[in-house]
This record gives sequence, structure tokens and C-alpha cells, in this order.
Amino acid sequence: MRGAIRNIAVLLALGSLLSARQPVRARYAMVVTREPNATEAGLAVLRGGGNAVDAAVAVGFALAVTHPAAGNLGGGGFMLIRFADGRTTFIDFRERAPAAAGRDMYLGPDGKPTRDSIEGWRAVAVPGTVRGLEYACRKYGTRPWSELLAPAIRLAREGFSVSWGLAQSLRASKLLARFPESHRIFQRGGRYFEPGDRFTQPELAQTLERIARVGAAEFYEGETAQRLAAAMRENGGLITVEDLKAYQVVERQPLRGRYRGVEILTAPPPSSGGIGILHMLGVLEGTGFQKHGAGSAAAIHLMAEAMRRYFADRSEYLGDPDFVRVPVKGLLDPRYLAALRATIDPERATPSSQLRPGNPQGYESTETTHYSIVDQQGNAVAVTYTLNGGYGSGVTAPGLGFLLNNEMDDFAARPGFPNAYGLVQGEANAIAPFKRPLSSMTPTVLLRDGRLYAVLGSPGGPRIITTVLQVIVNLLDFGMNVQEAVDWPRFHHQWLPDTLYMEPGFSPDTVALLRLRGFKTETVRSMGEVAAVLVEGGWLHGAADSRVEGLAAGF
Repeated sequence: MRGAIRNIAVLLALGSLLSARQPVRARYAMVVTREPNATEAGLAVLRGGGNAVDAAVAVGFALAVTHPAAGNLGGGGFMLIRFADGRTTFIDFRERAPAAAGRDMYLGPDGKPTRDSIEGWRAVAVPGTVRGLEYACRKYGTRPWSELLAPAIRLAREGFSVSWGLAQSLRASKLLARFPESHRIFQRGGRYFEPGDRFTQPELAQTLERIARVGAAEFYEGETAQRLAAAMRENGGLITVEDLKAYQVVERQPLRGRYRGVEILTAPPPSSGGIGILHMLGVLEGTGFQKHGAGSAAAIHLMAEAMRRYFADRSEYLGDPDFVRVPVKGLLDPRYLAALRATIDPERATPSSQLRPGNPQGYESTETTHYSIVDQQGNAVAVTYTLNGGYGSGVTAPGLGFLLNNEMDDFAARPGFPNAYGLVQGEANAIAPFKRPLSSMTPTVLLRDGRLYAVLGSPGGPRIITTVLQVIVNLLDFGMNVQEAVDWPRFHHQWLPDTLYMEPGFSPDTVALLRLRGFKTETVRSMGEVAAVLVEGGWLHGAADSRVEGLAAGF
């Protein structure tokens, strides 16, 4: 009895704490990012008459200056657009393996994966961000390219005030310290930045100015391309000028699904996130998990079991659709999802050792940051882009000023064995020249009665997928406002390792009950950092995640 009372008291206290944070509300437009300067850059574009795509381009370049752990020129990502007239599109500017990449390139003499896919010059895949943002600007934007890069150039040349979080992150990075150019720029050669210091990046400003003047061709064929390829040759990297010149953006159709009367538009392959969201929601829809309440052991149990089953399927079937046949239709077939649901014991955890990828029928021909934007016309853009790990490969090409990704680790260096995130991946995601690695990025838009309802996404490697899932469930099943839905404590299960990861904030009694049900639990400091916009009652409700120093702002 005492335990139950204590459990209720903790939940009430937690609910009171979370309810104290309210969304930012605006009538006409909203920008939500994890870094205030980037939010202001996007908002200025909207105030100047630009649309949501214009603002997304400006934010993307601004984050490349102010959020070096994930904002980038040297990475890639996805942009999901839902226009006010109902049109939708998905711009895939995910990185690609260079021509010299090979299936076993990261295996040592003992046949085990080396760390070359995680850090250093050989970990880098061909970046897609600059070409992807230019593609979006030219096809769907309304403002001049150079105008959209101007805020980033100013932030790089004139500098910006270092926040507490950025100062701590830069100081703590052992990865940056291993590479002289990165150590010089981002750690001042050991004279670390303090909160309030001004951070100027003149080399990055020069690179951005060239890109603003010439366009993406400068990055992929011009001086930047030549200098990057030369640095690759000198340091054992694989990317050549030919690789850069050959990089192409792919425009795809978003995945579509429904849950509790809401239409979901989300990321198709090579993202595993959109399929994951629809797969897990499809399994959950028949369980009645919501009746147990948010944060309850019973609800977490059922959600974790849905997560476990999706990640088992992910390990076998997901990859670049330009190289492998991904059974999207079969994985989302209601009969298949019902069969998976029937294998869940509502009282006991299913050991992952007893669970294998399912057998879906029917084929059809992953440190990151996310931002969400809605403009005055009702156009919505969700962008998730990445360097993969925090500060990517740790490498900064001399004279260029930007960090390079370690996206090659998102491939299966050895199919059937875990990568840096502990994910086990199969043959579908084996390394091949020009192939895009499987991603967890999940930019998502929700529609209610055919009208824009929410825009959201998150960073966090494989935890992106379960983070976005939980925010959707918090909105639709547990009736939270968007800020509560974003701030609520999160958990994650990815099949292997067989561990339920939980943020602080859950009742100790809830954790104990989960252990009694057979879950191995582990506490982690933080999962994801959602940027979300909800449209309701004629207002835009913006929510920046309390886990980071983000900003939601509108007018």
C-alpha cells in the first residue's frame, strides 16, 4: 500500500512539474529548433516574406555554425514538406558511400569490426546537406539562395555567444581533441570556450561565402571540393572529387498511415523511422495500452514489446531501397501486425533471445538535430539532419572549417553484429559503393481531418524512432499538450541488447514492477530532443525540448 501511495505521489509531482511548462503560442508562423540563433534566423526569413522551405534552408545553414555537434555542411539528412494545398514530398539528401567503399572495409584481420567506421577520415560518407538544401530552395523556395545563407555567414564571421551547454559539450569531447584542426577550432587548442565567450569561425565563413556566391556546385565541384578531396588523399580517406560531383538528391513520396483517426506522413526508406512508427503504432492499436495511463508499468510494458518486435524486423529487412527490396507493404500489413501483437504476453517481457525477425509478405517496387517550421500560409517543413555521432568523425578538413560525418558506421560493417549504437543489422544494409546507409531519422507530420495537426521529429540514433512514437502517443492517447508530450520522460527498447533504457523521472515503483515483469532496465541521462509544432484552435503551439537549450518562437 505504501508503495502504491508513493508511486501516485511521484507521478503527481512529476505531472505538476511538467504541466508548469507551456508551449509557445503564435497565430501565424512558428520555428522550433534546438539552438536560439538558428530559430531566430528562420523566423527572420518568415517575417521577410519567405516560406517554410526558405526558413528551413536558413536554419540548416545557421545550425552548421552554432550547433557543431550535429548541424552541418559535412553530413546529410531528410526534409519532409507538407504544403498548405495538400501536396507532400520527401527530399532525401542522405550521405552515400564513396566509390572505393567495400563490403569488408571495416573488418580487421580477426574478422571483427574496427573503429575506422566510427572516427577519422575513413569513416566519412559523401555529404548531402549542401546539395539537399539547394535542391529544396530552387524547387520549393521563394527567396534568393544568397539571402538564406546570410544569417549563417554573419554568425560564422561575427561570432555568437557560447551557451553553457555548448561550452560543456566542446570541452568534454575527447573526439575533437584527437584531430588537430578540430581541436584548434572547437577547443581553441586547449583554451576551452567558457559560457559567454564569442565563437568566431572565419574559415567556415569563407566556405559559406563561396557556397552563397556559386551555389552547391562550389561544394561538390569547386574549391571546397578540391580541398576536401586533397585532404582525404593525404589522410587515408576515400572521398574523391568524382564522388562529390556524382552526389545526387533523391525526391521520394512520404510514407502514409493512420492511427486513431489521424493521418501520419513520415519518412520512407532509406529511413527505418517512418516504417518503425507505423509498425509500432499498428501493433499497439489493439492492445488497449492507453487505459493504463502514461508512465504506468503496464503501458510501458506493452509499448516496449512493440518496440522490441519492430527492431527485430528492422535488423533483417531495412536498407537503401535503390539497392534492396524493402517489404514496406508486408511490414505494415494489418494481418502481420496483428500476428505480432498476438505474441505479446501482457504480464511478462518476451526475452529477445526468443524473438526473431518475422516473415512479412509483399514487397513494393541515423547525433542528429531536428527542426520544425510552419509558415503564414500553412506550409509545414520537418527536417532531420546529422553527422551521425556527436561531432561526426571528429575530422575537420584544413581551411574549410566544418566537421565531417561518420555516417559509414550506419552501414552493417559486419551483418549480424552490432554497430556503435548496439544495433544489429542485416545484409540489406551491407556496405556497397554509392549506397545510402540505413537511417533512423523520422521527420513526421500529422493531419487531422485533412488539416495540418502537428510537425515533429528528433535526433538520437535508433532512439529517434521510439522518441517520436512516444510524443505521438502522448498527444493522441494520453491527452497531453504538446509541451508536456515533448518533456515527458522517455524509454527505449531495440531488441538487442535486451535492455529497457529509461530516463530519470519514472517512479522507482514503476521500474521495480517492470523488473518483476522480466525487463532488464538501465537508466540513461537523456533521450532525444524533440522540436514540435501543434496546430489547434487557430493557434500554433511550439515546443522545444527541455532537455536542450532550444527555442520555439513565432508571430
